Amino acid sequence: MTGSSLLLDTGPWVALVDRSEQAHEECRRFLEGFHGRLLSTEAVLTEALYLLSEVRGASSACLSFVLRGAVTLVPASNESLKRCDYLIGRYADIPMDYADATLVALAEGAGTGSILTLDRRGFGAYRWSRNRAFELLP
Repeated sequence: MTGSSLLLDTGPWVALVDRSEQAHEECRRFLEGFHGRLLSTEAVLTEALYLLSEVRGASSACLSFVLRGAVTLVPASNESLKRCDYLIGRYADIPMDYADATLVALAEGAGTGSILTLDRRGFGAYRWSRNRAFELLP
């Protein structure tokens, strides 16, 4: 996959940093072959930092991933927060958490439905930009 934008969800971010995660190798290999732009949100970073809080050096690794430009964090706007509020209500039966809602809103804003995620249930059900399905990777 080259030259495109790809959304980064929490699960793969955690798997990339924590080598003991089951999906570590699969996510690492996928990203080795990816030559595009990774996009994510501060909510996803926060969730990854929380989940990795017991892993030595993980916080620094997550932050370095952003600081060295491996992933671009797209800040929330009032418009995207309104969209998140709507989405969380719409997908309450799944349920959708705030981090997932920020990624759906980001997909709509960035015009991409390709997402690196381990959450097949959620992102398999969520839709972006007028009922478009996400492309779930790896």
